[in-house]
Amino acid sequence: MRPDVRASWDRARHHGLHPDRHLPEVRLSTDELRSGPRDRRLAAAWPVLFASLEAVATEPGHVLFGGDAEGHLLWVHGDPTARRTAERANLVPGARWHEAEAGTNGVGTALALGRAFQVRGPEHYLSVAADFTCTAAPIRDPRSGAVIGVVDVTCRTTSTNTLALPLVTAAARLAEAHLRELAGRRDAELRTRYLDRVLQRSGDLGALISPDGHVLYAAPPGWLPSVWPGPVRDGETVLPGGRRVAVERLAPDGPYAVHALSEDATEQVPRVVALGRNRVALWMDGAVHELSPRHSELLVLLLAHPAGSTAADLAEGLYDDNSKTVTVRAELARLRRILGYRLSSDPYRLDPRIYCDLLAAVHDNGSAEPSRGGTEMLLGSTAPGIQRLRQRIQRRAPAPDRTAPTN
Repeated sequence: MRPDVRASWDRARHHGLHPDRHLPEVRLSTDELRSGPRDRRLAAAWPVLFASLEAVATEPGHVLFGGDAEGHLLWVHGDPTARRTAERANLVPGARWHEAEAGTNGVGTALALGRAFQVRGPEHYLSVAADFTCTAAPIRDPRSGAVIGVVDVTCRTTSTNTLALPLVTAAARLAEAHLRELAGRRDAELRTRYLDRVLQRSGDLGALISPDGHVLYAAPPGWLPSVWPGPVRDGETVLPGGRRVAVERLAPDGPYAVHALSEDATEQVPRVVALGRNRVALWMDGAVHELSPRHSELLVLLLAHPAGSTAADLAEGLYDDNSKTVTVRAELARLRRILGYRLSSDPYRLDPRIYCDLLAAVHDNGSAEPSRGGTEMLLGSTAPGIQRLRQRIQRRAPAPDRTAPTN
């Protein structure tokens, strides 16, 4: 027995598998298979794999499998007679042929070893697979190197082709090259669409980060590692070298803008003046923004409810109609272009460190002095939520308790 096969058998025994009394389980339902693989990269690679190995898959006695990184068989193509024979061993869509459930086999052992591998006849741990030869190769993400799937050609041992291993290996490499090309196109599209958001912050150390954490642009080059350390999340964070940065999500699924923060944390705290004004004045990152009337109303409503607000809450406060959530979300997306990561969602809320003269007027216990700008707020606004806040300011009453919304 080859050393790699012997080691695989030892792993199977460790998992408690019995060679003559075990079949891999069918873990994925028909609906889950129809919805497609959870990894979009694998879905993009499969057409290339099928085109590369179609001639082999259509030979009598051969079956072509495509699976995910957990060993689930997602696609099955090949000779109908061979497929019916394979079904008796649960070589069917949805079955999991990971080593932990199937012992030594092409799919599972190639995933365990992280390289192309062929399992011939009785080298299979399960006796139901002992009449087959399985040749498989893992498929890797071309940038991270992580295994995202596997491709396998299975046939009767008597029909084994000596070229099966190099053919399957070549097909996997072609699929990875295709994924590399697609990733390059997506990166170029993201740079075209979002790079201006980074360049607007002249004078800062800035970068554009892909959804999977790769640096698409950095100015100056090299101030960030080429791959983001860990999951990318909105907000302020500290890089391994100690540098403080702010991360801003530019779209629901990424990418992200990254900017270095000053060593003086007090310089980064925005300041808002709303009392005695028609529009909100926002001091942030060394610049002064006079917001539009609608954005002023939105910002004030968000500041007045630090626990957070849903789109329906804000629509009711702006229009007295909680069904206008689409309009509210569009306005919030425009406001986020100014506030960046300081405006969060689910629920919508602002960075609690933002200072605003309105907060003392709405939330104090009556002991604070009135703002020198007066107690009037957004003088031209007729939004119902703003009118209610004016009444609270005039009464100088504590704000009612409010918990974060659940939807």
